[in-house]
Parts: sequence; C-alpha cells; structure tokens
Amino acid sequence: MNDLDGWAGLEPAAFEEPPKADDIDLFYGRVFKSEEGQKVLHHLRQITIERPSWIPGEDASFGYVRTGMCEMVRMIEKRVERSNNG
Repeated sequence: MNDLDGWAGLEPAAFEEPPKADDIDLFYGRVFKSEEGQKVLHHLRQITIERPSWIPGEDASFGYVRTGMCEMVRMIEKRVERSNNG
C-alpha cells in the first residue's frame, strides 16, 4: 500500500506546494521565447487578437467568447514579458 492511499493522501504534506506567480511567468517565458513557442504565440495572436471579436449579424455571445480567447493570448504575452524581468 502506498503512503498516499486512503486518508493519508489527503494530508496537506502530501500535496506539492503550488508554484509562485514569478515562477509561472518564468515557465511561460521558457516555453514561448523558444523559436517554436514564438511561432505558436504568433499563430494564437493571428487567430484571436488580429481577427474581429464580433461580426455584424452574429449573436452577441460570439463576441463574448472571442473576447475571452483574446484575453488568454494577452495573458500569455504579459507573462512572457514579465519573465524578461525575472
């Protein structure tokens, strides 16, 4: 039987400490500053931020979803930028 089986696995000591925000920024930087990561980030930007959030005639919810997608790409870009300062 493993130490993490049963109730013992629910003890706080059994869980890994979550990474700090600065560490997460560094992880994003490592991934998205690579040549491949830059290509992926460019592609994400093209299919979200560089396209209209809403098109006349579409349901308003379409714009809400598109705006949320754009915010995810902006969040990645901000974390990559912050990783330069860390």
